[in-house]
Amino acid sequence: MSGTGSEASLLRQALTAPNILSILRLAGVPLFLWLLLGPQEDGWALLVLVLSAGTDWLDGKLARWLNQMSRLGEVLDPAADRLYIVATLVAFLVRDIVPWWAVVALLVREVVAAVCVLVLRYYRFRPPEVTYVGKGATFVLMYAFPLLLLMQGDSMAAEIVRPLAYAFTIWGGALYLWSGALYVIQTVLAVFRFRRGTLETAARSNNPHSPSRTPPTGPSGPRGLRGPPGRRVRFRTDARAATVP
Repeated sequence: MSGTGSEASLLRQALTAPNILSILRLAGVPLFLWLLLGPQEDGWALLVLVLSAGTDWLDGKLARWLNQMSRLGEVLDPAADRLYIVATLVAFLVRDIVPWWAVVALLVREVVAAVCVLVLRYYRFRPPEVTYVGKGATFVLMYAFPLLLLMQGDSMAAEIVRPLAYAFTIWGGALYLWSGALYVIQTVLAVFRFRRGTLETAARSNNPHSPSRTPPTGPSGPRGLRGPPGRRVRFRTDARAATVP
């Protein structure tokens, strides 16, 4: 019964307007790759990319306006962003639109972020919340990618767009790498605090003179017997412990 209830809850979350937009955005990734690498229809690929950027903004607004924020949406939105970024970088590398070293740097950032999520899950933390730096980096890159497509060719429009494309790409890439560094810092702090709390709890448990091991006494004998505070549990379940203070 619990499995059926969770499936029904997941289906209800998926059928909300913001999550439908996120699912449609995810479905556009293979179409975008095919247009860019197959027939090389850059115009249609550009349209898909622009629509993706628009729905990325709209789904968040709808979730707040309609009060339809959900755990599924928290997973789908960044997943769609990262999938589009990775797919676009790979396609641009194949088409020789961006240099290989830039693609490698941004893909390494994605791998590092994925490792941080796995480490946090191992310690039973929730994944870190999306930061303003990370969201801003994604926003800038989603503008940079269409501009990089528009600058292909020798037309006057391509010459006008080229400096804008380079500027958005540099700023977006720098912010994206910085947001990856913030994820690493968040993960290190969360693991450090968890281990420190575990060690302190173990030290109190092994200390025979610890107040927690020596219950207070009164006229009628022991009273208020309580063990040490559950610091380990607090560090394992507090989702905000994985964020930078």
